[in-house]
Amino acid sequence: MTYTYYADVRCLDNETLFREKVKLLSPYRQQKIAILRHEKDKNRSLAAGLLLDHALAAFGLQERSVEYEIGEWGKPALKYHPEICFSLSHSGDYAICTIGDKPVGNDIERERDGRLKVANRFFAKEELLWLYEAGEEEQTQRMFRLWTMKESFVKAIGRGMSLSLQDFVIHMDEESGRARVRHSVDAKYYHMREYREIKGYCTAVCVQESADIAYSMIPIDFY
Repeated sequence: MTYTYYADVRCLDNETLFREKVKLLSPYRQQKIAILRHEKDKNRSLAAGLLLDHALAAFGLQERSVEYEIGEWGKPALKYHPEICFSLSHSGDYAICTIGDKPVGNDIERERDGRLKVANRFFAKEELLWLYEAGEEEQTQRMFRLWTMKESFVKAIGRGMSLSLQDFVIHMDEESGRARVRHSVDAKYYHMREYREIKGYCTAVCVQESADIAYSMIPIDFY
């Protein structure tokens, strides 16, 4: 089963809590936090690490005790635990962590107006047709739904920016409410799930060769 955890990062604005929590993480994660310039970015990165720590507890592990290795395209993985796959993402006031036993990618994005030009630049023709057939108010939401699904697929295959967002298509089936990926990257099938627990945000998870994905995200409180 693939699970996704989420947390509101705003509690980490508390400096005492921030200093307390950052000590719980690995030197690798602490370094990633330290090089960030802005407080909000630090809070989001810390929250993502804490969510991973929580998720790893189900496997009898702590984030501070694991070692990482970086793949050819820059995707981090657990060096001595290839059976555990994870993905981290954050946006606005929220961070998410997805974990399971199959290659996985996730993405969360806060919905914002004025982003449709991004769609015209990066989306495939079929995706644009689905996007613009909606009313004006719904177009922004559809744009972010597509964006998070495309990002989660790119992260699931671990290819990073080497794969163009126009090299594959997210096909939306409105009758079933499901999305599927058409691609020629490999011979594997990728399952997609969207989450709408957080108002004003779009969240997507993509898992290789497994439809065993939790139907809802799990909220985590850092206090």
